[in-house]
Amino acid sequence: MPRTPDYSEQLCLPRALLLDFGGVVVETENNADWQRVFARQLVAAMHADGIDLLDVADVERDLRAGAKADSRWKDAMSRPFAPAELRYDQFWGDFVAADWPEPALRWVFDRARELCRQMGELKQTRRTRVGMTELLDAADAAGVPVGIVSNTLMGVVHRDYLDAHRLTDRFAAQIYSDEVGVRKPNPRMIELGADAVGVPVTECWYVGDNFDRDALCGARAGVGGNIIMEARDTYEQPYDLAVRPHAIVADPVELRDLFLDAVGDDVSTHAQSTPV
Repeated sequence: MPRTPDYSEQLCLPRALLLDFGGVVVETENNADWQRVFARQLVAAMHADGIDLLDVADVERDLRAGAKADSRWKDAMSRPFAPAELRYDQFWGDFVAADWPEPALRWVFDRARELCRQMGELKQTRRTRVGMTELLDAADAAGVPVGIVSNTLMGVVHRDYLDAHRLTDRFAAQIYSDEVGVRKPNPRMIELGADAVGVPVTECWYVGDNFDRDALCGARAGVGGNIIMEARDTYEQPYDLAVRPHAIVADPVELRDLFLDAVGDDVSTHAQSTPV
C-alpha cells in the first residue's frame, strides 16, 4: 500500500493529475559512453563544415565536464524560489564549449537547440513505468485530466517518446521547462500545468520523484496533493529540506491505488454515466 506519512496535511479529492516525466511516467537509464558517441558525431559534423580544430578526445572531455556542470547547476537552482531554465545556447556556450576556438564555439552556438535534442536522445534510455497505462485508464474512467509538468533541457525528446509509444493522446497537456523558460521548484511550472488542464492548483495532485525540485515545487504552488514517487535518485537529496510530501508511493501501481481510494465513488459514477 502507499506509504502516506502521518502529517497534518490531507490529500484533496483530485480533479487533475500533474505528473513529472522522468522518474514518474518513464524510468530512465543513462547510456554508457554517450559522450564518446556524441563527440564522434560532433567532430565529424564540424569537419564536414570545414572546422578542423578539435579532436574526439577534446570534445568528449568537455561533454563530460559540461554534464557535471549542468548537474551541479540543477542542484543549485533548486534553492531559489523562481529559477529560470537554462537556455540551449547557455548549455553549450557556458558548460561545454566555453574554451573552444571561436569557429567551433560559434558552430555549436548556432546549432544549440538541435544539439540539445540529439544529446537528449543519446544520453538516456527510457521505458514507460509499469502500471502507468493502468493509472491513465483509471484517470480516464474518473474523468480526471492528466498533464505532464517536467524539467528538461529539451522537451521535444519527451514529446517524441510519447508519440513513438502512442501515449500523447493520454495527456491533456505537456509543460516542459525549456519551452516555458522556468523550471521547478519555480511554482509557475505547476501553475501552468493546472491552467492547461483547467483545474485550480488546490484541486490537483502533483507527482514527482525528487524532494528538492518536485515536493518543494508542489508546496510552493499549494497543490492539493503533493506526492513523491520513488525512482532511482529520489533519496539522493543535495541538501536537507523541511518540506515533506503528503504521500510517498513506490510506483504507478501504488499511485493508482491511492487515486482509486480517493475517487472510488467518482469512478463508478462516471463509468455509469459515460456512453459505451
